[in-house]
Amino acid sequence: MKKQKMKNILINDFNYARSLIEASLDPLVTISSVGKITDMNEALTNITGLTREELIDSNFLDYFTEPQKASNVYEQVFEKGSVADFPLTLRHKNGKLTDVLFNGSIYRDEKGNVEGIVIVARDVTEQKKAAKELTEAIMFAEMATMIAEEAKLKAEKDRLIAEDAMKAKQQFLSNMSHEIRTPMNAIIGFTKVVLKTDLTEKQKKYLRAIKISGDALIVLINDILDLSKVDAGKMVFEQIPFRMASSISTMLHLFETKTHEKNLKLIKIYDHRIPDVLVGDPVRLNQIILNLVGNAVKFTSKGKITLSTKLLDEDEHKVTVEFSVTDTGIGIPDSKRETIFENFQQASSGTSRMYGGTGLGLAIVKQLVELQEGSISVTSKINEGTTFSFILSFQKTKADTELEIDLAEYDTEVSNVKVLVVEDISLNQLLMRTLLDDFGFECDIADNGRIAIEKMQTTKYDLILMDLHMPEMNGFEATDYIRNSMNCDIPIIALTADVTTVDLAKCKAIGMDDYIAKPIDERLLYRKMLGLIKKSNIVEEPDLTELNDSAKIKCTNLKYLNTRTKSNRVLMAEMISLYLEQTPILICNMKQSLAKKDWEALHAAVHKMIPSFSIVGIHSDYEEIAKKIQEFASTMQQTEDISDLVLQLENVCNQACLELLEELNTYKNTNDE
Repeated sequence: MKKQKMKNILINDFNYARSLIEASLDPLVTISSVGKITDMNEALTNITGLTREELIDSNFLDYFTEPQKASNVYEQVFEKGSVADFPLTLRHKNGKLTDVLFNGSIYRDEKGNVEGIVIVARDVTEQKKAAKELTEAIMFAEMATMIAEEAKLKAEKDRLIAEDAMKAKQQFLSNMSHEIRTPMNAIIGFTKVVLKTDLTEKQKKYLRAIKISGDALIVLINDILDLSKVDAGKMVFEQIPFRMASSISTMLHLFETKTHEKNLKLIKIYDHRIPDVLVGDPVRLNQIILNLVGNAVKFTSKGKITLSTKLLDEDEHKVTVEFSVTDTGIGIPDSKRETIFENFQQASSGTSRMYGGTGLGLAIVKQLVELQEGSISVTSKINEGTTFSFILSFQKTKADTELEIDLAEYDTEVSNVKVLVVEDISLNQLLMRTLLDDFGFECDIADNGRIAIEKMQTTKYDLILMDLHMPEMNGFEATDYIRNSMNCDIPIIALTADVTTVDLAKCKAIGMDDYIAKPIDERLLYRKMLGLIKKSNIVEEPDLTELNDSAKIKCTNLKYLNTRTKSNRVLMAEMISLYLEQTPILICNMKQSLAKKDWEALHAAVHKMIPSFSIVGIHSDYEEIAKKIQEFASTMQQTEDISDLVLQLENVCNQACLELLEELNTYKNTNDE
């Protein structure tokens, strides 16, 4: 009975041990001190493909792909007592490999003698597969990043090539504009001058023909230049008050002669619900309508042309107006209606031959409308006529507009005006002298900028008309010298045959007050000259409280900002406004942080100040002061110096704000004018 009980206990212990061994999902094996397998679980038979009988008393090293490595680990277990997570590979009898992590420890008998080793081989095949896939994914991601970087570099290279090509195109157009406009200025200008003299009807007829031909050539040049500006994304739209009704009426007068010759009726239908004064770009509106009415006149041989306006919508801030130009002309085929707004497209191959033109007018019209967030459409029937309609919105305003000055009515308040004309071409010199004589202004001529500066040393002038492209010293160099070396604020108007955006921005950046394009519009020239002369004659009483402030050395220099923004005054004004908005807050944070000994907040406030120093041209010494404050804040130590440094930084930032506010007001006043 006692033996049976003992036997049952042994059986129970065996079954318990067996259940523990089989509970492991990972291969588990016991090995004797001489390296023979004494027991194992089913997981080992599955991973090797052998039966228990085949595995019992076999050498455990035989089932690893690297027996020597497995032997070394086996010996380490005896030396150290255990080994954890040693990577090895088990081999199935059919050749399949399983990656495992070898975990082993010794086991002892009842007397404490080492009998062997228990090994658990954790299957990490899936983990290694996932790790490999992750590594491959990272590698592919890195490769994709490299490819993307290469694509980015190529795109950047292509962009630079495109920009260079655009610059070359702009330079070519600039040069061609100058070369063509300069002689055209003299031709059209002198034609106007001669037409004012006593002539026979035949002479007037010939001269008008010359003027019309010259005007047609100028329209062609303007079309090409405007298209170039649109393509380059540099078309600029003004936002100024103007009277729409009078602007349209003045425009339609230009077509009276042509419509009379063709026996056409020119009808204007104006919606008088439209506010009298609106804010927008009257020049671009005129350009759109002139192109559309010009086309209508060109392609209509009998009947009428109607320009109509209709108020579509009005709220507190803006109005939306629909403009329509309807003719009774040749019409546009259905097949051409979709392409009529494309560059160099006309309704048929014979259109250009029969009617003239480049096919650029409608392309420019469409882009001028859409760049102002408007829309344009066309309806047409062959031999019945065409209607072009476009919709634009305009801001409402309570401001009044400047009335056009009639040359026949000179301003009697302005007298004894002396003008210096800086121009190197003799014909243009003579034309400008003639125009200024008509204005009642006295005139001196200088062939280039150097001679102009010499004349200014001995003679006082009220205004300078400055050509841009001249030998020895051009208009830009001369203006820079007058403004910065002579510190002279005499009004300067640029006379330019180049009306691309690049030179106009340069004119403003260098200190010119205004510009006028050749061929000269004498009414526009007189109006601009008069405005600048009157403005320069206004003498303000000095404010004694400001004299001391003006004596201070300026702490800001906007040269860097001017360069970075490419003389874009709108962008400069935005950046200055941002500085003025953020800096007082940072000064306040800096002072409060110091008072509370909140060193982390002090460090953060000063850190945000530093980048703006170089942008607005604050001396680098103050950047060093700011960095010293940061060092003190990092060490979290209160010292006598830190308060003084914070005060210095506060003073220079406050002075910078005052200077930049004055600069910002100057920009706004310039834009308002």
